[in-house]
Amino acid sequence: MALKHAEPGEVVHLRPMGAALSSAKTSALVKSERFEAVRLIVPGGTTIPSHKVEGFITLLCLEGHAVLATKREIELRPGDWVYLERGASHSVRAVEDSALLLTILFD
Repeated sequence: MALKHAEPGEVVHLRPMGAALSSAKTSALVKSERFEAVRLIVPGGTTIPSHKVEGFITLLCLEGHAVLATKREIELRPGDWVYLERGASHSVRAVEDSALLLTILFD
C-alpha cells in the first residue's frame, strides 16, 4: 500500500502526540524530486546509526528529547531546530521517545 503524502496546501497536524508517541511510527509527509519531509519517530534508548544524506537537512524536535551527533553532540528538546550541510555525517539518539520533523532539500 502506498503512503499518502500531503498535497500542496494541505494542512498536516504535527501537534504533540502525548501517550500515543510510544506506539507511533515514522511517516513520510512529502516526497518530491527536490524536497522531502518526514515525521521521524525515534523510541527512547534507540540510536539511528551514523549516516550521510545527499541533501541539506533540518531537524525540528516536536516532542521528546534527542541528541544529534555530528562533530559534537547537540541536545534537541521541543522547539529546538538544527540545520546540517549536505553530506554531513550524523547520528540521532533518543534519550526518550521523540518526534522530529526532518526536512531534506536536494539540489
